[in-house]
Amino acid sequence: MALFGRGRRGRDEDVEVGAITDEDDVDLPVAVEAPDGPYDEADAPDDDFPRLDLGSVRVPVPDGAQLQVEMDPSGSVRAVHVLTPVGQVTLNAYAAPRSGGLWREVCGELAEQLRGDGATVRSHAGDWGQELSASLGEMSLRFVGVDGPRWMLRGVVAGPPELADTSAAALRELVRNSVVVRGQQPMPVRTPLQIDLPKAIAEHIAAQQPAE
Repeated sequence: MALFGRGRRGRDEDVEVGAITDEDDVDLPVAVEAPDGPYDEADAPDDDFPRLDLGSVRVPVPDGAQLQVEMDPSGSVRAVHVLTPVGQVTLNAYAAPRSGGLWREVCGELAEQLRGDGATVRSHAGDWGQELSASLGEMSLRFVGVDGPRWMLRGVVAGPPELADTSAAALRELVRNSVVVRGQQPMPVRTPLQIDLPKAIAEHIAAQQPAE
């Protein structure tokens, strides 16, 4: 059975709702041939791979993983985190220019922000090009990004340093098997694509909120 939780301002609650069916930063060249995924909705494979439909992203959820939903104060969904034994994985999709290249820009900004927080940041050549790793206290972070047709998918995994390689592999596997649903509506570059929870999960979370 999969567990779903609600995270808001540091509060986490887990609720059972059933099994899921449905050194310094350096610019590195793209050195590895990209794998098939992640997929645009138009090219989504007709397979039986279990993916959770979050509206803008269909995310594969590993067996035994839990989900934690992060809400904005406004009540909208900010992120859905996949909690695995090797770390917390988060995937988000954004509007991007037709010309691509947004992830390379974001990498530099992420590196600067992480260093400002006191992290040690390194750049790596990965499956889709540049990846970032960061060490911050007792936490190891890995960032992966993919430029798609008018969208960019960004994934991050946070876990213990001793599992950094395993965590990075788990992140890539989720990214590789995800499907991005961009939609046709025009929107500014870098706009987060809307996350919509499946009805059963949304109702379950609503039931956990205190009565007015």
